[in-house]
Amino acid sequence: MNLSHEASSRQGVEGPEGSVAKVRAFVDEGLGNSSYLVEVAEGRALVVDPSRDLLPYLRAAAARNLEIAWVAETHLHADFVSGARELAREGATVLAAREAGLAFPHDPLGDGDEVDLGGLRVRALATPGHTPEHLSYLLLDGRAPVGVFTGGALLPGGAARTDLIAPEETEPLARALHRSIRERLLTLPDDTPVYPTHGAGSFCSAPAGGERVTTIGRERETSPLLRSSDEGSFVRDLLGSFGTYPIYFKRLREVNRRGPMLHGTEPPSLAALTPDDVRRLLADGAELVDARPIGDFAAGHVPGALSIELRPAFASWLGWLVPDDRPLVFVLNADQDRAELVRQCLKVGYERLAGELAGGIEAWRAAGLPETRIGIDEIASKGDGVVLDVRQASEFASGHLPGALHVELGSLKRANDLPSGPLAVMCGHGERAMTAASVLERMGRRDLMVLLGGPGDWSKGAGRPLERA
Repeated sequence: MNLSHEASSRQGVEGPEGSVAKVRAFVDEGLGNSSYLVEVAEGRALVVDPSRDLLPYLRAAAARNLEIAWVAETHLHADFVSGARELAREGATVLAAREAGLAFPHDPLGDGDEVDLGGLRVRALATPGHTPEHLSYLLLDGRAPVGVFTGGALLPGGAARTDLIAPEETEPLARALHRSIRERLLTLPDDTPVYPTHGAGSFCSAPAGGERVTTIGRERETSPLLRSSDEGSFVRDLLGSFGTYPIYFKRLREVNRRGPMLHGTEPPSLAALTPDDVRRLLADGAELVDARPIGDFAAGHVPGALSIELRPAFASWLGWLVPDDRPLVFVLNADQDRAELVRQCLKVGYERLAGELAGGIEAWRAAGLPETRIGIDEIASKGDGVVLDVRQASEFASGHLPGALHVELGSLKRANDLPSGPLAVMCGHGERAMTAASVLERMGRRDLMVLLGGPGDWSKGAGRPLERA
């Protein structure tokens, strides 16, 4: 997880009479989210929408001799476990929407409420849409806007989805979002910096560009979603942009409302498990996740293991495919980062980490226990045969192999009509395809091949164009 990127726009935002609010962004590339550390005055700082991993914020604050005095939550997050309660234990005051109903100490805010940060002020703006309780936070120097933290209300090139609450709420929330943008955010000066939480790569966001920060004026002029002021067009375009999202989104809002379990600044370590321990846990219903590189998984793995290679997207696919109520057992290589794996589990709400197979797959082999293998091949050399593409629908529509079948990885467990016989599985690189192959293997499929590379590699190697839906 990369939480150390500086904001892609200005680090300090000039206010009137030379005052400066220094804003540092922390980007989680895996979940596509940004959080912010704002130096306000008198050695104090505000953190907006923090992740559960506190160390990046605490280290950045310590390097600047800052005390994190406030935490602002724009909404009840569905895609990650908030670090607000953890920072509150460190002494920060939590600012959150009154309508969020947080079950731990906080200062509840409504529309127009202001908090004096000592030199700067923050004003809560009710901006419902992405969620009903959503607030944006307008940072003020005197009466002049210095920046606005928009959560999911306004993103570079778009806005966050409105379908996370209930089907019957999706369209009303989209209409509320249109009003929030037009009547609250676009009334700010054009040069006001916009610091959103969701961004490119987030399943919470409608398709947006690669920029992490923007300005009110830039969005007014260039956002495809705002090209028409008509509410009906906005709603149609927004709802038409939604893809699928991980199932864990359905439970994290309540986790964040109650307040998650507290772990402090150091994540728990993984217990060392013998092969017999692993077999016993699996017999009792534990889930086995093999986080090794996909080439190692293909060469041999514990039967029934789910392949999710440890990488920035690990947490999203864990949350999409694995129930949260089962103990998790992991297979790793010796050189992989255990602390990173634990952080990724915790940030999407997985607390029951039973441990890892000590000695890795070699210990399993040394115990004489069975293993299975999956074939791999370069996609550029793919000949005839049935190809299953497990990318997202928008990716498939942008270009796919002629005749390829399509089932999104997140829906694969419900796919009952795949043809029998050999099946070559592909995605954009190979990692999702190997995850899909491991899911299919659990479903009893055996004649599986994972194709390494993406559609562009095939097109170049075959000298043939891709089909587009």
